Amino acid sequence: MAGEDANRFESVQQVREGLKDVNYLADDGIAGVAFLADRLGKPVLVEGPAGTGKTQLAKSISEMTGARLIRLQCYEGLDESRALYEWNYKKQLLRIQADKSSDSWTEVHDDIFSDEFLLTRPLLEAISADDPVVLLIDEVDRVEVETEALLLEILSDYQVSIPELGTIEAKQIPLVFLTSNNTRELSEALKRRCLYLHVDYPTMEREKEIVLTKVPDVTEHLADQVSRIVRSIRMLDLKKAPSVSETLDWTRTLLLLNIETIDEQTAKETLHILLKYQTDIAKATKELSVDDA
Repeated sequence: MAGEDANRFESVQQVREGLKDVNYLADDGIAGVAFLADRLGKPVLVEGPAGTGKTQLAKSISEMTGARLIRLQCYEGLDESRALYEWNYKKQLLRIQADKSSDSWTEVHDDIFSDEFLLTRPLLEAISADDPVVLLIDEVDRVEVETEALLLEILSDYQVSIPELGTIEAKQIPLVFLTSNNTRELSEALKRRCLYLHVDYPTMEREKEIVLTKVPDVTEHLADQVSRIVRSIRMLDLKKAPSVSETLDWTRTLLLLNIETIDEQTAKETLHILLKYQTDIAKATKELSVDDA
């Protein structure tokens, strides 16, 4: 097992300020979990609705610390050969053909099952890295239970066992973030191994601050209007509520149209930037007619 590394973060406040420097506006809850993940050497399971900045948190921690980001994008059917490692069979076959005159199969076997023929995938790459790493395991709820068990084994011991090579131990413990959109229930074993963080849609005040930070030239008045309207739309029974990134897209759209104040007509005409289902657009249109923007 890897030895203890120097702490990445001095305090919760330092995490929050560091994230703000890379334009990620974290509250004390988010900053606190990131701080504890570093001190305890534990992965963080980040759950919440799509579009609330779960993936961006890992990217911003990577940018803030200067650590290399290694991302494993999860999907149904993801297996060990795509997540962990596989052997370069074509290269092995070429070596076997080149060594076919050799009398010793053991010698050939040891040669072709060496580091030279190993294709590292994100998990093994993060474990074996010499440099500081942030490992992002994105949308972990999309993988099958068997693959989740593989993740659990690696994240419990920070080591990988390769039958032909032996056990590869982590040279340093990476900061690990797993994101989930709650499309299925994760195992209790995985949840126990992780620190838990729920990232919800920001408060109206925080979303306004995000808009002011991320969108150059936006006025305080427009940012205030945008955050208020988006909050009222999210309160509707929608198929998919607008994400923070869609809030930012809407704000940029309004600026491109030279809109300084949002009226009912402008809001209705640009709802397709915020909402991606016709039923949701219809509901929001009705809401805007009742409660004039």
